[in-house]
Amino acid sequence: MSRKDSRYAQVLAWIDRKVIHPFYTERVRRLILQSFPFWVASVLTGLAAVGYEKLFVWAERISFSWLTTEPLLAFALTPIAFVIAWVLVDQLAPAARGSGIPQVMAGIELSNPRLHGHTAYLLSLRVALVKVLSSGVLLLGGGVIGREGPTIQISAAIFRAINRLQPEGWPQLSRQIALITGGAAGLAAAFNTPLGGIVFVVEELTQTHITRFRTAVFTAVIIAGITAQAILGPYLYLGFPKVQASTGWILAIIAAVATVCGLAGALLAQTLLWVNSYRQRLGSRLQRVGWVVGCGLLLAGLTFGLGTDAAGTGKSLINRLLFDSGISAPAYLFPVRFAGMVLSYCSGGAGGVFATSLSAGAVLGDGLCRLLQVAPVDRNLLILVSMVSFLTGVVRSPFTAAILVLEMTDRHSAIFQLLLGGLVAHGASSLIDRHSFYEHLKAGFVREALAQSGQTRFTKEKDENKNNSST
Repeated sequence: MSRKDSRYAQVLAWIDRKVIHPFYTERVRRLILQSFPFWVASVLTGLAAVGYEKLFVWAERISFSWLTTEPLLAFALTPIAFVIAWVLVDQLAPAARGSGIPQVMAGIELSNPRLHGHTAYLLSLRVALVKVLSSGVLLLGGGVIGREGPTIQISAAIFRAINRLQPEGWPQLSRQIALITGGAAGLAAAFNTPLGGIVFVVEELTQTHITRFRTAVFTAVIIAGITAQAILGPYLYLGFPKVQASTGWILAIIAAVATVCGLAGALLAQTLLWVNSYRQRLGSRLQRVGWVVGCGLLLAGLTFGLGTDAAGTGKSLINRLLFDSGISAPAYLFPVRFAGMVLSYCSGGAGGVFATSLSAGAVLGDGLCRLLQVAPVDRNLLILVSMVSFLTGVVRSPFTAAILVLEMTDRHSAIFQLLLGGLVAHGASSLIDRHSFYEHLKAGFVREALAQSGQTRFTKEKDENKNNSST
């Protein structure tokens, strides 16, 4: 244990001796000691989520500024940003690439006592820092990425670090529960969606019975969310769009729109997996640099031609579609956003697909509304359903997607329509692939973490043998 870790343990021991032990029974004391580190981690997660959100807002505003005033700069700045984002990950923390949710899923799988040492490769604080830097640089260059998946990996890393710092003798929750709880707190703080964080844990992160960790998850979500709200206020991610939750014949249109969007989301997931697999087969460093530069140049061409709609998270695009009934997205914008997500994600830097999937779904839903000549009064409902359905097609978590969009807009009257869209999209996307995008990536990160840890142990043993032979 380092001097800093020892000082932290001494502080915890003092709190136990002076504040907790004299005033509580042994049973209550044990519960407090078990929960206290999680409360600390939840506060830190809320602060980290707010700071990360402000970084994303700043980076997107800067990128939109130069894209608007000097669009030709895209052919220089976007490739440079892509290369810097990739180098940060490639040289400092390879596990920081991409979304972050598959890494948390892999960490949970590797968090049993026999394998928990492998989680450091996936969820260390160094990985979290590189995640922040790489995604920020990528967004500055006009990348089409989100921050929600990265926030989940960052929060899981915080919970893992706090869990490891507990002094000996303190009752501890398992490291698996620490990672599960961190994932829930991260999503809740990132979107201001506490129910979404809880449902996400149950549906995506774990198959463990919820009674094992429900108290930890609930308290972590509450504390992280309150911390974020204390700084940002009780905001809604997407505001209050006008929605009329119709029934009857509109349900048939909802099912049709959800089917198309679910299939499109599954197609995006398959494309990301295929392109990413091709990138990983590139052998020489020169080939990999060329790939990253090529991705940057292609995206630069899209942003030069179409402006800021082709870049960034897409949040402003969603707001424009939901709150300005006179605005419609051009027909070519969906394939452009689709291509931008693929180029940004598969460049090798850090960045998520949650927010960008929601924006792609909104654009596709708007196009389907015009194609089907949907009445203006039903347009916003179908756009929300499309967002849920497209995200479901990518991540295969229909209830999480529905609850997230519900909490982002506070449109509780549309909950049944959103759930219907998610379930239909889940069934449609399963025709393309029975497994989610995250499940495919999780398996790769598990193998990578095991191989990396094995290589580290081999190197240490080799050095020790070399030293012994020299003496």
